[in-house]
Amino acid sequence: MSSFGLPAGTVTQAPAPDLIDYDLIAPQLSGGKDSALMMWLTMEAARVAGVVDRVRSYHASLGLLEWPAVTYAGDRWPGVSELAARQSAAFGLPADRHIEVTRTLPAPDGGRLPHSLLTEIAAYGRFPRRGSRYCTKCAKESVVSAAWTPFVTRHRKETGRPMRILKVMGLRREESRDRSKLVPYRNVLTNSARVVDEWLPALTWSTPAVLEWCQDHPDLRAWTYDSVPGAGDWAGTSRCSCSYCVFGSKRDLLLAVGRRPRLAALYDEVETVRGDSFRPDYRIHDLIHLAAGPDAPDPGVVCDDSGPEFDALVAQVRAALARPPRKAVDLARRSAGLASCALC
Repeated sequence: MSSFGLPAGTVTQAPAPDLIDYDLIAPQLSGGKDSALMMWLTMEAARVAGVVDRVRSYHASLGLLEWPAVTYAGDRWPGVSELAARQSAAFGLPADRHIEVTRTLPAPDGGRLPHSLLTEIAAYGRFPRRGSRYCTKCAKESVVSAAWTPFVTRHRKETGRPMRILKVMGLRREESRDRSKLVPYRNVLTNSARVVDEWLPALTWSTPAVLEWCQDHPDLRAWTYDSVPGAGDWAGTSRCSCSYCVFGSKRDLLLAVGRRPRLAALYDEVETVRGDSFRPDYRIHDLIHLAAGPDAPDPGVVCDDSGPEFDALVAQVRAALARPPRKAVDLARRSAGLASCALC
C-alpha cells in the first residue's frame, strides 16, 4: 500500500479498480461457488462501466484431477470445466470469450498431450506445501498468463505501451488463514509488455451470504458440494475444483477418497514411490484406510474413473515415477494425532 492508504502501482489509483482503465478484464473461473459469485460481480461492474466487450473469462483445467461429470439416479451432473463455462455464459459473456487452458507436453506424434498436475508432482518428487505452492503456479497461473500473450503482443504492436490487465479471482477471506490477509486490489506484475493488477470482488463476502446467493443459481453449483448430486444440502465437500487438494480439509479428503478410489490409489502410488507424504499431517495411504472406517463420511456417489483417458494418466504418472525426481525428496513430518497405517 502507498503512504496514502492506496494500492501501490495499480493502474487505478484508488481502493478499487475502475474497469474502464483496463484493456483486458480477465476473471478466472474455478467452477466453484465463489467463482460463480465473482463472475456475477465482475459482469455487473463491467456493465456499469460499459466495458463488457473487454471481458474474457479463463478456466485453467486440471483435467482428470478436477471433479468430473457424474450420472446419478438417471440424471447427468456436469463436471468442473463445464460448470466454469456455464458460469461465464450465465451472466452474459459469449461462449467464444470463455477460454479453457491446460498445461501440455509434447506428444510422440508431434502434437501436444495434457500434462497432469499429478504427473508434475511425480516428476518433481514432492507434494506442494504451504510456502511451496507450485501447483497453483504451474497448473493455473502460468497457463492463464501464457493465454494472455497473443493479446499482449498484438496490443503492444498497436499501441506501443504495456497492456493493462485486470486479473479477477473469487478468493474470500473466510476460506483460510492465508486468505484472511489478502487485500481486495493490488498490482501483481509490471513489465514492458504488461501491467497486471489483481481484484478480489468477493473477498469480504461471508460463507452464509455466498450460499444464500447460490440458492438463486442452482444450475451453477457443483454436485460435489452435496451429499449426493442434486440433494441441495451442502453436505458434501466444502470446496471443488481439484479433487485431492493438499490444502483441503480432512473431511473433504475423506470424501474424495470415497468418491474417487481409483484416483486415490494413484496418489498413493506416487506417495509410496517418492517417499513424500501427501501432507505433513495426512498420508493418502492412511486416508484410504480411514475412508473405509465407520466414522468416515458417506461418499454418496462413486465416480467412474475408467477408460482410455484415465489409463493414459496412469501411464504418464508411472513414466514420471520411473525417472529420478527433480528435487530431493523431503519426507513431510506427520502429526502424532493421525492414526498410522504404515504397516497395513
